[in-house]
Amino acid sequence: MPAPLLLLPGLLCDQALWDHQLRHLADLGPMSVADLTRDDTLGAMAERVLEAAPPRFDLAGLSMGGYVAFEILRRAPERVGRLCLIDTSARPDTEEQAARRRGLMELAGRGQFKGVTPRLLPLLVHPDRLADAPLTGTVMAMADRVGAEAFLRQQRAILGRPDSRPGLGAIGAPTLVIVGREDSLTPPEVAAEITAAIPKARLAVIEDCGHLAPLERPQAVTALMRLWREGALPS
Repeated sequence: MPAPLLLLPGLLCDQALWDHQLRHLADLGPMSVADLTRDDTLGAMAERVLEAAPPRFDLAGLSMGGYVAFEILRRAPERVGRLCLIDTSARPDTEEQAARRRGLMELAGRGQFKGVTPRLLPLLVHPDRLADAPLTGTVMAMADRVGAEAFLRQQRAILGRPDSRPGLGAIGAPTLVIVGREDSLTPPEVAAEITAAIPKARLAVIEDCGHLAPLERPQAVTALMRLWREGALPS
């Protein structure tokens, strides 16, 4: 049986991000979704996850969850058995990305948090899925549950993240890197960069998919994660 699996959500995401995986990978052992809403640094997020985690675990993170995964690996690499990085980046923000982030934070700080998610949606899902009411409704509902104060904490943590690229070569965990072909926030070339630098990494690109692969293409992500959990990914 694989080690327990910890799932790390992205910005403005909660357990609903991983609904399909939680339902269809339960036969492979216990899973839990970390709360990344309470801290405003990646270090504090990582410490909170580690305090609640079993001694050894597999780790999967999407976007901001990937940033937290890198921080966990810097602090306690011996505790991570397998690693799955989904639609994430090892790079810090560009100036343009940081400016966009601060603009959204300013909106939320002025009490206009409800206006943030509609601005983010075109960046989060494949353009063809913007009219998919169940999908966009799930994304909006997650954002509402996370709320403005946690959004600001998460954005401060993301803005303060280090460049994780120098440490990628030291990651010894068997690693699956998943990315949506049309992910505009963390595109396939960024995923390929991570894959090339981690010694035991495999890359999977999901077609017709944006930034929220576990929600947009849940069956594909779950199938890939099953192979990863079972140690059956092709070399």
